Amino acid sequence: MFGYTALMQQNEQLASEKRRRLKEVLETSVTGYHGKILQYYGDGALSMFNSAIDGVHCAVAIQQLLQQEPKVELRIGIHTGDISIEEETIFGDGVNLASRIESLAVPGSIFISEKVYDEIKNQENLSAREMGYFELKNVIKPIRLFAIDNKGLVVPTRDALKGKTKQPTKRLAVLPFVNMSTDPDNEYFSDGITEELLNALTKVEGLQVTSRTSAFAFKGKHTDIREIGIQLNVDRILEGSVRKAGNRVRITAQLINATDGYHIWSEHYDRNLTDIFEVQDEISSIIANKCRKNLTARAHEETLVKVPTQNLEAYTLYLKGLHFYNKITPKDAKKAIECFEKAITLAPDYAQAYAMAAASYTFLGATGQRQPKEAFEVVHTYSDKALQLDPSLAVGYAAKGSAYLFYDWQWKQAHDALQKALSLNPATTGAHQMLSYYYMITGQKNEAVEIMEKALQVDPLSLMVNKSLADAYLNAGRMDDALQQAEWLLDLHPQLPVAMELKGWCLGVTGDWQQAAALFEQVHRLTKHPFKGLTPLGCAYAHLGEREKALACIDKIAQWQKEEPGLVLDADLAMIWSSLGEKDKAFHHLLQCVEKKMGPVAIIMEHPMFKVAAEDPRYLLLKEKLNLLDYL
Repeated sequence: MFGYTALMQQNEQLASEKRRRLKEVLETSVTGYHGKILQYYGDGALSMFNSAIDGVHCAVAIQQLLQQEPKVELRIGIHTGDISIEEETIFGDGVNLASRIESLAVPGSIFISEKVYDEIKNQENLSAREMGYFELKNVIKPIRLFAIDNKGLVVPTRDALKGKTKQPTKRLAVLPFVNMSTDPDNEYFSDGITEELLNALTKVEGLQVTSRTSAFAFKGKHTDIREIGIQLNVDRILEGSVRKAGNRVRITAQLINATDGYHIWSEHYDRNLTDIFEVQDEISSIIANKCRKNLTARAHEETLVKVPTQNLEAYTLYLKGLHFYNKITPKDAKKAIECFEKAITLAPDYAQAYAMAAASYTFLGATGQRQPKEAFEVVHTYSDKALQLDPSLAVGYAAKGSAYLFYDWQWKQAHDALQKALSLNPATTGAHQMLSYYYMITGQKNEAVEIMEKALQVDPLSLMVNKSLADAYLNAGRMDDALQQAEWLLDLHPQLPVAMELKGWCLGVTGDWQQAAALFEQVHRLTKHPFKGLTPLGCAYAHLGEREKALACIDKIAQWQKEEPGLVLDADLAMIWSSLGEKDKAFHHLLQCVEKKMGPVAIIMEHPMFKVAAEDPRYLLLKEKLNLLDYL
């Protein structure tokens, strides 16, 4: 109850009347929605329900009743989780978090956690509005909250909650700068400038910068700044535009307070292209100084943008390479390599170009689009050269770690390189995912989940981060969490094949292969390719006893591998043979993966589909060949 203590001091009789009314409404409503009042707190109560839906319906009924005279102003917080009751003492994370959420609410409102929202979001007569992430007292991670906005309920602005919680500070998103050039092909240039600024700002100690993927999710959209702040959990946003004409460039930048859209700073720069790095450093330094307090003289003078090359043509090629690399397809990765290698030819001391070329070869080698030996030898060569030229390049360490992880199977070296990359730049593309793979491979399943949950904080809208977190949940046996992640992805992208496939695995592993097969058939149709998407489908057919259909999938995959010698698809074949109970053939193909140095084989072996294979002596042989006996 809001203001109860003050009211007791002013009018004890009125306070007692309101308390009695609150108790009457609670006792009637809670039992009416299959709940139980566990404890009264004088001016409030703790209640428990059989379902989150019942709890929220009850909360709405309570607030609507208390709006009638004599009116009682009440805050309600709801969370779902375990509780313990010992000798009339009630405790547990579920209780603690519900209490923190209630303290953040305002009179007449109902605040719920994300877990509760996931339970009620498809209820026609319940609706909620996202409030964003909040840092609550004694709660380690920021919590995403929603306010129920049914008729008659109060839904405050985020501004109204200032001072009630530790506000997220020193968190910045760099939105893609708009291409204002007459030539639309200069899009790569404005995107590249954005990415360069983003990478520079990640060097600022104490400043958390949202990763590129999530920031670029708003490209070309006209989303309200305050909404972007909520979705990315940041308090400040940098946006701007780039106009390039010949050797001249105009860059406009503005720093905005995400809470209210207030412009903190803005400036425009008209310069020659030869001054581009100087402009980037100036903008980065200003933003850094606006975002941090109590700076030392050294911090004020810190240079955030190094001049990577004096060759502007090489720099332009590098930005074009970034444009293709970020499309995340084999075809575009090859275009990216072409651009990076041309840049290297023009500027042999261009460390960033070497590092990004290494990252592109990693993508091709890890996905079986190029023979691993060929791909990862180049990754080593290029990443070594990049780090020789600039030992502070996070992407260089990430590429080096990928070669250790996917090709050399040198696990400690992989771990150390990837940790180094993240220490230099917490937003390093792909480093969290690869470190999560390392933890999966070495049997540290909880750590695999934790590193992806950290990745989600800096890249909350990334499809790959959310998908990799789901993979970690799946690998750790947390099927409900994995399924929830898959559903979240499908809410955003209903026809996203990787999310549909992920949901299918969750359903299949828990026994519903019929529904899994239906999803996998849809995935195969969406690929619009006769051979793609057949592996999960073949596994589902095998588990449903449809052997001929499973064998047909095997035949098509084998045909594809024969037609394109560069592809390594033995892991796909192993999964279907394993599902058919053909262990000898499954292990034959797994050993082929090892012989061909097909990097992800160590990850694939940890897939829930292979859990029975671990009992076979040949499993130990594979672990030995993969240098993993010490991790059993």
